[in-house]
Amino acid sequence: FAEFDGAVERIARGMIACGLEPGERIGIWAPNCAEWVLTLFAAARAGLTLVNLNPAYRTTEIDFALSLVGCRALVFARRFKTSDYAGMLASLIPELEAAAPGRLVCAAFPELRLLIQLGKVPLAGTLSFEDLAAAGHDLDETVLASIESRVDPDDVFNIQFTSGTTGTPKGAALTHFNIVNNGFF
Repeated sequence: FAEFDGAVERIARGMIACGLEPGERIGIWAPNCAEWVLTLFAAARAGLTLVNLNPAYRTTEIDFALSLVGCRALVFARRFKTSDYAGMLASLIPELEAAAPGRLVCAAFPELRLLIQLGKVPLAGTLSFEDLAAAGHDLDETVLASIESRVDPDDVFNIQFTSGTTGTPKGAALTHFNIVNNGFF
């Protein structure tokens, strides 16, 4: 658990060092993996709102979800099964290839600035997850501690999309208290 806590802290510090601020939204579009759990806990410590994006989403669904919630950052797998996430993102964000990591300016998603790719070799315009962890190395440790001290149990921490039987998905907002209480029960 100490090793896990250290990894979460490195990712949270990296998120802050990359310019993410409390209250901003960070999406995750990936199958079950260790980085998913690290992102969840790091986002909570950094005061961010984590947006769960269904790994089965196709281009139109990810377009809809990202437009609806206004993510500042997105952690994504390059691909999963038959889904080419990188290809879908490249089709939605033509500016990505020429963007400097963390400095994306995108017409389709004006709030989106940072894409973090799982895996060792990131696409142009993205950071690798390892680079994210390393980004916070020189961050003053009091910065994260200050943010953590201001996180309130009633702050929205998570947005989960529900599809229902008709229409487009709807985002359900859950607080830190909701998430912890659901886990407890």
